[in-house]
Amino acid sequence: MYFEDYETGMRFQTATRTVTEAEIIAFATDWDRQPFHLDAEAARETIYGGIIASGWHTLVMSFDLVVRENIWNESSAGSPGMESVRWIRPVRPGDTLKVLFEIVDIRPSTTRGDRGYVTWDHTVTNQSDQTVCTYRSTGISLRRDPLPDPG
Repeated sequence: MYFEDYETGMRFQTATRTVTEAEIIAFATDWDRQPFHLDAEAARETIYGGIIASGWHTLVMSFDLVVRENIWNESSAGSPGMESVRWIRPVRPGDTLKVLFEIVDIRPSTTRGDRGYVTWDHTVTNQSDQTVCTYRSTGISLRRDPLPDPG
């Protein structure tokens, strides 16, 4: 899809992905070396009562699920960022995640006629449809038919 194809309120849902303890530990070993992500025995003694995925790992898995849907890939020109990240519930080994994402804003670039900005709200849920993470992201989307530069 290209910038012209998007409409506010469009909703999409990803396929699912089941998280393993081995991948939680592997991610944490490289990126988030807290005991409740690395060591099942140590994690049992924490407020989580067991090993959990890093919130950053949850975001990466969510992003991968969204990219695999191939909705905006052909027109993606990157992103100026994300906001409002909330980790609501721990992700545990064996959890199966999916993402519901919805367009909440669309705006053409004021300086470049070949692109616009699409803002998405994402809700990541587990196999029990419990929300584990939410966030808002904005993507730069190219136009299929570029307009002259406004400025």
